[in-house]
Amino acid sequence: MSTTEQAVVRVHVYSVEPENVAEFLKARAAVIDTIRAAHPGLIVTRLVHLEDGNYSDTWQWSSMQAMAAALPMAQSPEAAAAWALATTSSALNGELVEER
Repeated sequence: MSTTEQAVVRVHVYSVEPENVAEFLKARAAVIDTIRAAHPGLIVTRLVHLEDGNYSDTWQWSSMQAMAAALPMAQSPEAAAAWALATTSSALNGELVEER
């Protein structure tokens, strides 16, 4: 990967009520499938249930350009259905520095 095409991540943190988790997981999978069908730059996603009850959702992209190209899909019906199940949500972007 060249320095101009460095992998990036977008990390979301969600709160989801326990009774909505199964539906959230199903809706999240639909979002990922929809995005991957149109944007192959999505390398991997990782959802972690944190000890404080929140979920950390890390999406790794092949480049900032690939992530930016897919960002409008965050407004898709699939995304709206998933994110509507979260009671709180935040997101940060970052550059992958090292992976072992």
